[in-house]
Amino acid sequence: MTDTSLKILIALQYYVPHRTGLTLYVQRIAEALARRGHQVTVLTARYNLSLPRDEQVINGVRVIRLWAPFRVSRGMVMPAYPWAAWRLVQMHDVVSLHVPTLETALYAIYTRLQKKGLLITHHGDLILPQGAFNRFVQWFTFQLYLIAGRLAPRIIAYSSDYADNSYYIAPFRQKTSVVYPPIDIPAPDPQRVEVLREEWLGGTNGNGRLIGYAGRFVEEKRPDVLIKALPIIQQKYPGTRIVFAGQYKLKYEHFYARHQDLVQQHRDSLIFLDLITDEQEVANFYAACDVLALPSDTECFALVQVEAMRCGTPVVATDIPGAREVVKVTGMGEIVPPGNPQAMGEALVRVLDNRDKYIKPLSEIDTIFNFEKTVDAYEQHLRSAFEAAQ
Repeated sequence: MTDTSLKILIALQYYVPHRTGLTLYVQRIAEALARRGHQVTVLTARYNLSLPRDEQVINGVRVIRLWAPFRVSRGMVMPAYPWAAWRLVQMHDVVSLHVPTLETALYAIYTRLQKKGLLITHHGDLILPQGAFNRFVQWFTFQLYLIAGRLAPRIIAYSSDYADNSYYIAPFRQKTSVVYPPIDIPAPDPQRVEVLREEWLGGTNGNGRLIGYAGRFVEEKRPDVLIKALPIIQQKYPGTRIVFAGQYKLKYEHFYARHQDLVQQHRDSLIFLDLITDEQEVANFYAACDVLALPSDTECFALVQVEAMRCGTPVVATDIPGAREVVKVTGMGEIVPPGNPQAMGEALVRVLDNRDKYIKPLSEIDTIFNFEKTVDAYEQHLRSAFEAAQ
């Protein structure tokens, strides 16, 4: 099976055009494997009625979306899923399962019964907002994952740092391998970058700086900590603004609404772009920012850090498992305690004061986070999973 193509079924709840770090991760891996000649199918939810009802082929990847009439917390419930999954497992050599998700145990059982390969990729421990229902969902999802974890021959984690501190990985650390995420982003357009900087820094008389934030405005990512750090930065750099790239009005969480007093207090210094879907514009956003902030309380890795660094922008990240990995291995930024606006603000000022000191050449970043090496590792693990099932 060394040189022949595999039939790969990828299972996850959301796929493109839904845009999160997880969906980008899976899309990049799926399309890269398809380019290498593998037959790749994605089974996912039709989470929006505007999406096609029929199968699609997107950049060589067959995408099957199932009707999902309602959601439980962040998960989509698909009545036809058990039957569709059974049939598709029959038609494929190996399943690439992306967790946490409610379907983990289903695939563990199906692949065992049909003697198909199973490879689990762990995208972070499920940590939901407070509340009895969310606590139940979190516990129940973990129990389903434990079934799959016992049956899967191999689990992939983003980093050793996160794997060593993950409650999901802990029972299966010996069968867990580390593969850095696939990072692929175009080079910024210098002219467009200048236009954005002029637009976002208008009226600051050249004193202000741009702090980037790339992600959803949700509790676990703590954008409120970054906003509270703003006065510290503005003491040194008056007119500094925070540019938020990501969704901030979400159906499943009301963190933005709960922090409207804080947002309104600093409204003149906050720029909300919402979700940017064009890859070139994402690169331009990173390059236009003087530094990217990652104030999260929990984070598996945050692909945005490497994306920003590839665009020449240093990072200030919190000292939590997974999130601190990128700055530690590249040296392109600072690490601060989580939930501490004072420390976040002071670190951002240090980076702004000595920005050139933190910037590393793209070639150096590429030796650590290399797209082709990541795809090579996936291909090898998928083949191993297939062979283990025979």
